Amino acid sequence: MKTANRHEIEEAKIAALEVLLHNAHGPYHGLPRTAGWGYPEPYTRDLMFSILGIAVSGNLQLLASIRTVLETLAENQTEHGHIPSLVHDKDDRGSSDTTPLFLLGAAIFRKISHEPDFLEDAVGKALTWMEYQSPSDRYLIAQQPTSDWRDEQWVTGYGLYVNTLVYSYLRLLGQHERAENMRHDMGRFTITGGTIHHHVHEGLVVKHKPYYAFWSYKIHSSERFDLLGNSLAILSGLASPTRAEEMVSWIEDECAEMRTRGELAIDLPPNFFPYIKPEDPDWLERYATFNNPGEYHNGGIWPFICGFYVAALVAAKRYTLAGEKLLALTRYIKIASAEGVSFGFNEWIKAQDGKPMGQDWQTWSAALYLYAATCVERKSTPFFDEMRTPIPGMQKRPATTPDKT
Repeated sequence: MKTANRHEIEEAKIAALEVLLHNAHGPYHGLPRTAGWGYPEPYTRDLMFSILGIAVSGNLQLLASIRTVLETLAENQTEHGHIPSLVHDKDDRGSSDTTPLFLLGAAIFRKISHEPDFLEDAVGKALTWMEYQSPSDRYLIAQQPTSDWRDEQWVTGYGLYVNTLVYSYLRLLGQHERAENMRHDMGRFTITGGTIHHHVHEGLVVKHKPYYAFWSYKIHSSERFDLLGNSLAILSGLASPTRAEEMVSWIEDECAEMRTRGELAIDLPPNFFPYIKPEDPDWLERYATFNNPGEYHNGGIWPFICGFYVAALVAAKRYTLAGEKLLALTRYIKIASAEGVSFGFNEWIKAQDGKPMGQDWQTWSAALYLYAATCVERKSTPFFDEMRTPIPGMQKRPATTPDKT
């Protein structure tokens, strides 16, 4: 990498740390803010994702802040183990990803603090809660529409993103047998024949494509591409090295095609594609106001997800491409909605013109930039490397089964 580019990245890392320190204390019980100005609330999912950047920063103030977040979440956990959507509000419930993110965050914090029993009771209750989220009483976790980070997009049944989180925390918490059983179930094909046969279980593998389905439930599924879920699949090792390599090539080819069609203006992938359009059967009327093609959850470019994609490229050993995407991300996190801000770390960017559309100084945008930059520098993916390491004495079950319907 050229010296000028390295300098540009180092400058951005300093700015990211500044954002995180600014956001470390907000108006709600001193808990961190989700964004510098627009979101003063401590949203659980944003702060749990930020643990990755905080962990690699080694900043003691930020580490103390995230400890407080985890401890407060444990205090506000429901009787049955569910984690609230707002750290300080035990009655704000219903998210499908806050409990698995809490478990992932607690597992990471145990490793960086060298406290293997940190929040043991809360972790145990959360694990029990998650086991009860499987309607088939097997391993895949189901969810209600708009209950994960996509509050303006429908995911029905077994969503890829939430299940990659579950697999990840199971591996970090040492529950390897359950993780392997889950990997096996995810490796089944989605059901496309319109009929469910006895003892045939749906999975998330899409026939003739290298990526995993957006969601699947019984005879229904979506084969649109979810960048966050598939990046986590690569990072966690759910995707084999061969599948990861094929997936990365497919993503880059598809993005090149979108650029030629005028659907993508920058050299970073949208969070979701192909975009849902008004003429499509999965279009909802509400999308016309909140979720137009190339915007928000329907194909907007989210810097925090691009951070995960950069890390996934490192995991796939595509080091040169990872460096190129990190540099592209560096240049787009500079763009701000507000005037006089050197680094925007904006929430999301419109795919067709590269314009920042969300809130500046977003905590997870800054944190995942730090994490991505660290991955590129080290040529490793902290906390995920061990997930991709085979477990001694445990033989992997076949990734797919004859359940092709």
